[in-house]
Amino acid sequence: MTLNKLNEKYDEMQYKYGDPKLKSIFYGGCMEAPDICFVFMNPTGKNIASYPEWTGIRAPWVGTKNIWDLFVAIGKFNEEVYQEIKRIKPKDWTSDFADQVYSEVSRNRIFLTNLGKCTQTDAKLISNKIYHEYLSLLEREIEIINPKVIVLFGNQVSSVFLNQNISVSQCRKKQFEKVINGKTYRCFPIFYPIGNGRANIGKSIEDIKWIYNNILSK
Repeated sequence: MTLNKLNEKYDEMQYKYGDPKLKSIFYGGCMEAPDICFVFMNPTGKNIASYPEWTGIRAPWVGTKNIWDLFVAIGKFNEEVYQEIKRIKPKDWTSDFADQVYSEVSRNRIFLTNLGKCTQTDAKLISNKIYHEYLSLLEREIEIINPKVIVLFGNQVSSVFLNQNISVSQCRKKQFEKVINGKTYRCFPIFYPIGNGRANIGKSIEDIKWIYNNILSK
């Protein structure tokens, strides 16, 4: 299954698991062997790329501010682009600016995606059952992209993806392995850095820096 076919499937699943008035959100960044694939939970209506009138890329975190603090803090994002994100209002993002932001993500060899591509109006919890419906599709996505390392944000995403109970507080800087179609990927559960997890962003930053310095630098 190609990325385009995956996108078609994600759009179909939006009507089943997301808000039918919103669009599904796909992924974005470096599409060929990125250093890190960051896997978040699922998008919400705060992402303006989910609006029906949006014509630009449907990538994670378009029109939002806080997540970009993380990438600046780990030294993997342009300061000028970041300051523009912080300056403008979410509704003032254009498709050209979204492209500029994701060119910067790609330049730093980062790929951003969600386990669930179903956009909700708010940040209500999604059941493991729904996430499991997306799991095989995410695995195919990862197989195509072929990242060096996978970072999993939060207990729920980590547990579903790794098929075991994960508490990120108990396994910081611990490597897990995930086999997809015969290839083994190195995975690291990390504290979720946004929303209710904002208080843990410092731990997320510390652990991601550790991955860069101790795993990717070798």
